[in-house]
Amino acid sequence: MFLKKIMSTALCAALFVTQVGMASAAEETVQGKLAAVETETWGAEQTGAFLDRINHLEKDYLGKHNKGSMLDRVNIVYDDIYDNTTGPGLLTQLNAVEWGLMHEVSPKAVDKRVTEMEMAVAGKTSAGTYKKRIQDLGTAAFGGYSVPLEQVTVPKNTVLKIALTQEVNAKNLKAGDTIRYKVAEDVVQGGMLVFAKGQPGVGTVKKVTQARNFGRDAEIDVDFHTTKAMDGTEVKTFVGEESKQEMKSYAMAAGASVAGMLILGPIGIIGGAFVKGKNIELPEGTELFIQTQDESILYAIPTTEK
Repeated sequence: MFLKKIMSTALCAALFVTQVGMASAAEETVQGKLAAVETETWGAEQTGAFLDRINHLEKDYLGKHNKGSMLDRVNIVYDDIYDNTTGPGLLTQLNAVEWGLMHEVSPKAVDKRVTEMEMAVAGKTSAGTYKKRIQDLGTAAFGGYSVPLEQVTVPKNTVLKIALTQEVNAKNLKAGDTIRYKVAEDVVQGGMLVFAKGQPGVGTVKKVTQARNFGRDAEIDVDFHTTKAMDGTEVKTFVGEESKQEMKSYAMAAGASVAGMLILGPIGIIGGAFVKGKNIELPEGTELFIQTQDESILYAIPTTEK
């Protein structure tokens, strides 16, 4: 399996990656923030009047209805989940608890994640708000009410191993399409877990050139621009010199011959022996390497793992 994955990567010599990441735009409107929280919670944006949807979120997260404008009320729930300014938000706590219990962070919706952890721990689901249920799971994982999170500085060019969570086939792609992937291995800095296995990332197809006559291979230009850290922060990522070197070392460890490998272009990727004029087909699970674009301050969880 190890060799299969790296050879799948080696066969994609015409898969290019842009080096400059793009940050996703923050949701600022009532509708945008409401949709973001609903998708995080249940996997999809809900329908109906804003007021009914806000009431539903407040009941499930806070156990009460807040006063104020719709925007104020949405902001309270949104910040409770995502904001790490004054302390770890609820999503950060959930990620830490899930990693503590499962040693992996799931890309599923909050409702499914909490339910599956409760079933694994106690064999049944619990009543109460998501906040209370996550706190109870935290007690089970860490033996106390407080989840042991600390802020750490993650250097730029920190390398991450990722795995595609979908097939990438040049025949089915066009510019603007989304490429989804996940962190394939935990990333630990100074004894602190900063990226957990399973956390999602998203890239964007910048350009697709189909295989052509006269032995000209297909090409896909992908920007692997956003990867979620352990605390839920969307970190800018890209493929640079460090990650290309890691790819080369990984291929060599898998037994690929040095003669069969090459670095294509100033932004290229490690490639290998391939038949010219062929389509690019990368199966789900194909492993690649990317790196962080900037230094980041993130919440992380202590671990004895390397």
